[in-house]
Amino acid sequence: MHGNSVPDSYVYVTEEGVTRHYADGSVEALAWEDVVEVRVGGVTESDILIVLLDRDGQGCVVPRSATDATFLARLRYLPEFDLERLSEAFTAAAAAYVVVWRSPDPPSPLPDLEYD
Repeated sequence: MHGNSVPDSYVYVTEEGVTRHYADGSVEALAWEDVVEVRVGGVTESDILIVLLDRDGQGCVVPRSATDATFLARLRYLPEFDLERLSEAFTAAAAAYVVVWRSPDPPSPLPDLEYD
């Protein structure tokens, strides 16, 4: 008897951030407050990839097939995010990544803390 196969990954979207669990046990996670760039591209045979990046270049890769209304609604909370530009990037997606959003307010550097 054959059941449903285990998907390659699971994506969870919450108010706090996005987490992707891979079949090999690895995890990518990014808090919404740390997102400074959104890219679309990296087309695979079956999907388009959305990449969320933080200021250090670390990120979370989300297949378009794993996006839902919650994910898209949360993207709209990013300052000046344009869903139409995202839609256009989906239509024109190619192997190369296209930046569809970049934070208008670059994060401030962490303050140097002095310890006694």
